[in-house]
Amino acid sequence: MISTDMQTNDAFLRLVKIMDELRAQCPWDKKQTIESLRHLTIEETYELADAITSKDYNGIREELGDLLLHIVFYAKIGSEQQKFTLDEVIHGVCDKLIKRHPHIYGDVQVADEEEVKQNWEKIKLAEGKKSVLGGVPQSLPALVKAIRLQEKSKQVGFEWSNTEQVWDKLHEELDELKVAIQNGNQDDIESETGDVLFSMINLSRFLQVDAENALEKTNRKFMRRFHNMEAAAVAQHKQLHDMSLEEMDALWNQIKHLE
Repeated sequence: MISTDMQTNDAFLRLVKIMDELRAQCPWDKKQTIESLRHLTIEETYELADAITSKDYNGIREELGDLLLHIVFYAKIGSEQQKFTLDEVIHGVCDKLIKRHPHIYGDVQVADEEEVKQNWEKIKLAEGKKSVLGGVPQSLPALVKAIRLQEKSKQVGFEWSNTEQVWDKLHEELDELKVAIQNGNQDDIESETGDVLFSMINLSRFLQVDAENALEKTNRKFMRRFHNMEAAAVAQHKQLHDMSLEEMDALWNQIKHLE
């Protein structure tokens, strides 16, 4: 009987072989570059994120396959340009994982996952990284970037001790936003609004809530209820733009109650 490892090896080699064939024979695949694939990879990543939020495991499996294809595709192009090979990509990440997990592959002792993260950042700095925040991509969406910045700064101890302190900071930022609104300076209003959002994301992290995922679920909930409100209005032979805010709010509350 074929072992699971052999099955995985065969499956991976099958994908590599297909990629070689497509690159050699398919007009579209021949034309692709690292630059042309970039936006497609971003799209595939968001499709995976959607599947994860929906807990659609068939979708997760499919989107992981698409991302794996992209990795093999990039490595194929890198090999053609004599920049890097697929073997180098794989061995590179294996070497990195071994080096950054000395509690598994060395004699370092850790008490919990937080110490693992702290060691990870220390090792990265020892490797030549100039800042703990250096690994946060500039092109990340702002909400995700805020989460990563907070997680990374935490590893050097730049972190509140408890949730109550985070609440206090959030209220402080809200008060500063109120002052900015009263003063009417739009630049200050924008700045203080950003501080409020950053603090709210920090609170979510302390509450062990994924702020990005929570907001996306709220977006979907809002869309679902709004579509239902539109349908309810049509059932009453009305259109939303002809209704008062009070009438729409009544419909909205009915929909919430039914859910």
